[in-house]
Amino acid sequence: MPDETLFERASERHVAGDLPGARQLYAQLLADDAAHGAAMLRLGVIALQEGAAAGAIEWLRRALAIEPGQRRYREALGQAYTMAGRHEEAAAIYRGLLADDPSSADLWCGFASAWQAHGALAQAADAWRAALLRDAHRGDAWNNLGNCLRLLGEPRESEAAYRRALAVQPGDANALTNLGTLMQEEGREDEALACLRDALAAAPGTAVAMINLGVLLTRLGPLDEALSLLERAIVLEPHLAPAAYNYGVALQAQGRLRDAGAQYRRALALDPAHAEAACNLGNVCRDLGEHRAAQEAYETAIHVRPDFVDAYNNAANLMRTLGGLDEAQALLRKALELDPSRSATLNNLGNVLKDGGDLDEGIECFRRAVTSEPGNLIAHSNLLYALSFQVADPHVILDEARRWSAQHEAPLRQERTRAHGEWAEGRRLRIGYVSADFREHCQALFMTPLLAHHDRTRFEIHAYSSVVRPDATTARLAAHVEKWRDVRTLSDAALADRIRADGIDILADLTMHMSDGRPLVFARKPAPVQVAWLAYPGTTGIGAMDWRLTDPWLDPGVHDSHYSEQSWRLPHTFWCYDPLDPDVEVNPLPPLTAGSVTFGSLNNPCKLTDASLAMWAGVFERLPAARLVQRLVRAGIDPARVRFVPFRPREAYLRNYHEIDLALDTLPYNGHATSLDALWMGVPVVTRVGPTVAGPAGLSQLANLGLTDLAAGSDETLMAMAGSLANDLPRLARPRATLRERVAGSPLMDGERFARGMEHAYEGMWRAAAR
Repeated sequence: MPDETLFERASERHVAGDLPGARQLYAQLLADDAAHGAAMLRLGVIALQEGAAAGAIEWLRRALAIEPGQRRYREALGQAYTMAGRHEEAAAIYRGLLADDPSSADLWCGFASAWQAHGALAQAADAWRAALLRDAHRGDAWNNLGNCLRLLGEPRESEAAYRRALAVQPGDANALTNLGTLMQEEGREDEALACLRDALAAAPGTAVAMINLGVLLTRLGPLDEALSLLERAIVLEPHLAPAAYNYGVALQAQGRLRDAGAQYRRALALDPAHAEAACNLGNVCRDLGEHRAAQEAYETAIHVRPDFVDAYNNAANLMRTLGGLDEAQALLRKALELDPSRSATLNNLGNVLKDGGDLDEGIECFRRAVTSEPGNLIAHSNLLYALSFQVADPHVILDEARRWSAQHEAPLRQERTRAHGEWAEGRRLRIGYVSADFREHCQALFMTPLLAHHDRTRFEIHAYSSVVRPDATTARLAAHVEKWRDVRTLSDAALADRIRADGIDILADLTMHMSDGRPLVFARKPAPVQVAWLAYPGTTGIGAMDWRLTDPWLDPGVHDSHYSEQSWRLPHTFWCYDPLDPDVEVNPLPPLTAGSVTFGSLNNPCKLTDASLAMWAGVFERLPAARLVQRLVRAGIDPARVRFVPFRPREAYLRNYHEIDLALDTLPYNGHATSLDALWMGVPVVTRVGPTVAGPAGLSQLANLGLTDLAAGSDETLMAMAGSLANDLPRLARPRATLRERVAGSPLMDGERFARGMEHAYEGMWRAAAR
């Protein structure tokens, strides 16, 4: 059979898509004519069609060895090198072709693609422009030029190129997608949304278009539409790891953590090097309380991408939660080696250092985080809160609070609610409480008696909870609330809208600048009257916050200039306490059996400032036989005299007081819940009154017990007081037997009286706002 006839038959099979049949005939042809270059070309093309780049290169080189100047062979070899990732060799092929024919737009496009894939972006951009000089109607070339310019960090020129692509080919899905994602990167989300919707309309069955639109809708909403799109993309492309990953992100945003985890695991099964999926899986496991699985996921993310700063941060935050502060610090310092100015890393390191009592370096980290990224709300709030543990001048805190407001609140002023609702005769005032700590947390000690005693005939109580893992305490608190809303997945703007829709009259914040607070909800002023209370000490700095609750001991009336809010003094106490574990009994005074007096402080280590340690060291000097249950090494105390106790569940924690004779308070931030716990357990607390609002907390509690003689105005007075008590065991034993009864009969545990005082305050604030 003549060669040409066999070649025609092979070509027919090839065009018909019968690649095995065509290959067989081309091979037969070469068996008869080993120098048939065209057959070698076709075998190379079949290899390209089958994704076998190495085989294609081999056939095309053989063809070129026979016919060195054949343009078709060279073009095909350029494509084969590109498929094989050998981009520099591909560029060399196209350079040679262009030397022969510089007028070909196709060759310039091939040359540009090779350079762009090789990472030579400037050369690639020049080549795309050269292609477009030869053929300005190449929409694909305009689109690719846009991609190249985007990688070069030239967004304006990139956008112009995408728009030229769309002018040439209106409705081109690729150009619309690229333009939409570019706008999304620049924060032009409304424009991006319109572009990505157009892209999906242009290619309604394309998984990539669904994913891109779904990703944006996950952030902007509606979330249900995002989930629907991403679920469709999964069906269309079940083996596409980005589809599973982004579906997981949307499920996680909806709070469906286990479903999200399943999708992240699916993405990792499809692509074991998908570091983002591993990192997000770690976050899901952490929120589910599956700490070992979370740690393994973060380790996977770091293993597959050793420079993944977010994974180091998340792993460090987990170790912080588990009490591994040294491990957390090591991870964060590694993250800073990779990116020294990353604001999130500096913020996280600040938290770890603060937790360990290294306030000075911790606060410096928070300041660096804010300097690096002024819009980092969390870092700025952490800085403001940390100052409460360090500084003695309340004006320093107020100045920082005002800077916080100028940076974060000012842009939201246009969203404030101005109307003051009518308090019609017979209508109950609607009170809303906002917190992320409606759970087993010290905040529950104070919320329980208030919520249990609110007068439901006069007040309608709402709670807005951002609790990550609700527990039995959450359910107990919810039982005292008429309208309980889980708002963890709502953005600050959406939560503000929810509060407006609920018609809340007075909105009370319980967390503010502390962990998981929602200060930007209050900055939007969703309620006519807003008040700060409970966990966060001092001023919020928020102009939209009308009031702060306090008491006559915390604020005797001379400190109002320290706060951006007006102060409303409750009649007796800022706190009303419920121990929530009455079965732990008071024990006899330990020195009667232990042989020495034990001082104790079960406060957060970040309260153990140099001022506290120096003050306590003075006590030890006077009482060389005394022991202390905490850390005082920095102050020169013999480590053998110090015992550390770990974090324990509440019942075991309360039993720690069985080993403590006298509690030492901290300065400048006094103990709050820990001091009340000590008093409940029969352990007297000696306190040093400080100059900021967190400093007279001990005085306020002791005053409500008639024990102001345990509050000192100077370090010397406290040292003398502690020494006197430690050397007089009968005197020290008396409170042990009577303190619990005294606490139970005081305003500190009178929920009925406290609730009436709070309600009187709310009514007064409402009337003041109406004037």
